[in-house]
Amino acid sequence: MARFLLAFALLAVAATSWANVETPKVFCYYDSRSYVRETQAKMLPQDMDPALSYCTHLIYGYASIAHDTHKLVALNPNLDLDQGHGNYRVVTQMKRKFPQLKVLLSVGGGADNEEPEKYNTLLESPEARTAFISSASVLLRNYGFDGLDLAWQFPVIKPKKIRGTFSSIWHGIKKTFSSKVVDEKSEEHRDQFTKLVQETKNALRHDNMLLTATVIPNVNSSLYFDTHAIMNNLDYVILDGYDYNTPMRNPKEADYTAPLYELLERNPELNINFLVTWWLKNGFPNSKLILSMPSFGRAWKLDSDSAISGVPPLHTDGVAPEGPYTKHAGLLSYPEICTKLQNPSNAKGIHTHLRKVTDPSKRYGTYAFRVPDDNGDGGMWVSYEDPDTAGNKAGYVRAKGLAGIAVNDLSLDDFRGLCTGDKFPILRAAKYRLE
Repeated sequence: MARFLLAFALLAVAATSWANVETPKVFCYYDSRSYVRETQAKMLPQDMDPALSYCTHLIYGYASIAHDTHKLVALNPNLDLDQGHGNYRVVTQMKRKFPQLKVLLSVGGGADNEEPEKYNTLLESPEARTAFISSASVLLRNYGFDGLDLAWQFPVIKPKKIRGTFSSIWHGIKKTFSSKVVDEKSEEHRDQFTKLVQETKNALRHDNMLLTATVIPNVNSSLYFDTHAIMNNLDYVILDGYDYNTPMRNPKEADYTAPLYELLERNPELNINFLVTWWLKNGFPNSKLILSMPSFGRAWKLDSDSAISGVPPLHTDGVAPEGPYTKHAGLLSYPEICTKLQNPSNAKGIHTHLRKVTDPSKRYGTYAFRVPDDNGDGGMWVSYEDPDTAGNKAGYVRAKGLAGIAVNDLSLDDFRGLCTGDKFPILRAAKYRLE
């Protein structure tokens, strides 16, 4: 009897512990720009249905800031507002079918290209911050959003230039005497962003709304985020762990775009582990950190000077041509990539298909490439996320005890099932590894 009671007590304790373990969060981004794409890349809100049972949060991107009034406004009013297609209301009404879902509106995210300096300008004025917060509160309530995501467009770090030996020595000498900073008022902007976070949370708290912040790619966290000052006013911080190298930033050199760990003889800061470790070392709770992974690849054009081995880093000739669906040079959705991998041994397709190279170490990622033809044409190198690498990153999130993962975005995952017949394979793989 005593043994039975002891066993029962142990089971009760275990059940209580399991009950207290918070379910990992899955943030799913929907970039509304996919609505205006054509053919297979056009994603309507209803196309998200097969994904939303996996998502705890849906982030609709992106809203904008009016440069003259500093108010939060729709980036595409005809698409987003009721007088147009009403996408804001369409996505928030998805909670009727998926009641577990929280829907947030994201502002910035690198999508707001009109006068990007307005983001810092807004921070500098208490009146501008008030105008932004008031307009945001009204818009969120009117359209039924559950909160706001601040994907603030701070100035990004400059890409490292490729230099020869003499040029590197001369650059080092010049750097000793002069240093060009990205933002001379970064310390002020960090403190002002802290105020914006505090003031916004105070305004949203009355309606029990969420407030999150996204650290967009290539923004130096140490310059703009006071972790101790913001941690109590943010529900989550989403770390964009990708686009460390892109053909737009690094047109002459291809390399892994979203490595988990430091690459040999590269900048030790350009990897996910460095980013996550910085936030944890600076006191931010792991229970509020979300790691965001891409559902796309970045593609460079190879030429006759590129190494035929395909091993990065390697010389390139700028941005690869646009894909057939997304029509965006240097960016390929996962289905655009997977269809290029089919029948790689077919001799007739030697200059149309890509050779996939996996990463047994699970530290850096997957890439695929094809060498140029005899005329120097058709060469391509692409670093991308696939279900295996997405699963690896979800495993990393579990090992670090982070709050969850984000997939950015659903429209660039295989939402039509073109690769294997399974829809949203990257999202699904990451979700399963969290459990």
